Amino acid sequence: MENNTKSIPLFEATLYPHRSLPPQVFWWLMAGIAGVSFTTGLVFASIGAWPIMGFFGLDVLFFFIAFRLNYRSGRLLETVRLTREELLIRRIHPSGMIEEWRLEPYWLRVNTIPTAEEIGTPQAEIRLSSHGKTLSLGRFLTDNERTDFSNALNSALSRCRAKPGQY
Repeated sequence: MENNTKSIPLFEATLYPHRSLPPQVFWWLMAGIAGVSFTTGLVFASIGAWPIMGFFGLDVLFFFIAFRLNYRSGRLLETVRLTREELLIRRIHPSGMIEEWRLEPYWLRVNTIPTAEEIGTPQAEIRLSSHGKTLSLGRFLTDNERTDFSNALNSALSRCRAKPGQY
């Protein structure tokens, strides 16, 4: 039986945005915001400015919507899988839409675009370039994560381009 080493992954990674506020703490935060808003609204209502209470309710609603949208955007997922034949990138959007790219690893170049402070770009990113086409990855990663990922992918690409017994 022939051993097919071409489809064995040389590198696999899953990239996703970090959310520092755990869901349980989110509910405690929302309860605190609602409590402060309700108490302050009662103070205004007691002095005759009862319409203000509605605005405090809207504030709580806007906080809730903003946090929920933030959590929803955190469901973005990018997977990277390198074999000897291809680099497969799959991006799963929060809506469930899936985008997929297949790139030939031999011609692939990985460039890390510096942070905004360094060169004035709006957002740092990792760019994969091959045959005149460019794909952006990991816009949500921190600078250290971006550098680590870029170095790991470059190392895996070097192993991929080497002869099978060489590395």
